[in-house]
Amino acid sequence: MPMPSHQAALSRPVSGIAQLSLSVFVAPNLHQVKEEDENMPAVLQKKLYELLQTKQLKELREELEELNVVDVAEFIEELEGDSIVIAFRALHKDTAAEVFSYLPYEMQEHIVRSITDQEIAHIINELFVDDAADFLEEMPANVVKRVLKNAAPETRSLINQILQYPQDSAGSIMTAEFVGLKKTMTVREAFERIRRDAVDRETVYTCYVMDENRRLEGVITVRELFLADEDTLIADIMHTNVIYARTTDDQEAVAHLFAKYDFISLPVVDQENRLVGIVTVDDVVAVITQEATEDFQLMAATSPTERPYLKSSVWELAKNRVIWLAILMLSATFTGLILQRYEEAFVALPLLVSFIPMLTDTGGNAGSQTSTLVIRGMALDEISPSDIGKVVWKEFRISLIVGAVLAALNYARILLMHPGEYLVALTVSLALMTTVVIAKTVGGLLPIIARILKADPAIMASPVITTIVDAGALIVYFKIVEAMLL
Repeated sequence: MPMPSHQAALSRPVSGIAQLSLSVFVAPNLHQVKEEDENMPAVLQKKLYELLQTKQLKELREELEELNVVDVAEFIEELEGDSIVIAFRALHKDTAAEVFSYLPYEMQEHIVRSITDQEIAHIINELFVDDAADFLEEMPANVVKRVLKNAAPETRSLINQILQYPQDSAGSIMTAEFVGLKKTMTVREAFERIRRDAVDRETVYTCYVMDENRRLEGVITVRELFLADEDTLIADIMHTNVIYARTTDDQEAVAHLFAKYDFISLPVVDQENRLVGIVTVDDVVAVITQEATEDFQLMAATSPTERPYLKSSVWELAKNRVIWLAILMLSATFTGLILQRYEEAFVALPLLVSFIPMLTDTGGNAGSQTSTLVIRGMALDEISPSDIGKVVWKEFRISLIVGAVLAALNYARILLMHPGEYLVALTVSLALMTTVVIAKTVGGLLPIIARILKADPAIMASPVITTIVDAGALIVYFKIVEAMLL
């Protein structure tokens, strides 16, 4: 049987989802849509606040139950103090469990510390296991102890299982709530199983076929079940060539599989090929957002943090930035030493000093352009470490073209500003072209080297490359000056 994309028909809306990394989405008429959406919520939000302040909790519950759980979470997130717990308790217990998973960790901790053990038990048992594990990972030990104490034994076991997997692995983001079938079942029996288990499963659109030892044997969608005869055996219509992830696979690799095959869920197996969970598209979106944020932070020369900007303290943000800035500042010592080495050139021709900022800035910008494109190419699996030769050769040719154009423009600019300085203009232009060639070659090379060394390529982005290129540009500049002018 030919291998299908085993969720293709159900997952087209998430096509190319990995392209969220290092990219910007622009929706048509976004401003107009936003304005239309904000008018009504503003009125509703005011009404909700009034109901909360006047303690009309029954009416508040009715209004909140009509909203999407994400919108309810956003409303509660805007509250402070006791109002948070009051609004949360006003919800129906099943809705409360759903809303809880969308609240920030600080607010989750506040709620858990304020509610009874019985309420905690209901929340933790109603949460999907992956959401519960994510919540507990961020909580202090005393909160974790209290939550696990009130969890059902089966839930506690599943949570502990997920918490044991390495951070940022497929096992750490998967959920154990999926629909499992046997190949000996008929379609009728499969639907009976789905109806029985659906309420507690994260998704029912894709079902996974296992043997008696829970080894993954096949996959089938609800659409395919619906179109099949009721007496057909699952073994006759399931797809046996299943794409899956290992529990130890990196979460970014999992995201790439979703982007490549347009999945809405992906099975996760252990080292013995036993099905232990699934990763769903909502978890992958969170992974992509997290990884893209981390890359942007590294490219901006700041230590990664998972906390939102407005939720982070001034001290935390300063600490994350000062380390990198200190490293880059100290690395600039090499630039200073180079300038000291060629101090005589400044004395002989003071005009040379005025061209240094232009050379270093152009070199840094050229290197940053290339590194950004290469890093994005690797994020989308368009570039692999084995392509290092192709990348360097392409960037070298690009740099010759770009460098020649910039050198010509610079030559004309210098003569316009300093008439008669033909030799100076030629010297600076040659240095500029050489700097661009070096910068683009280095910008294409270093991110790939980082990947080969199992490091994040983003650390080789603009700050690091700029520092390297600055030193190289100055050496090249003064060597050409020595050869042509001194």
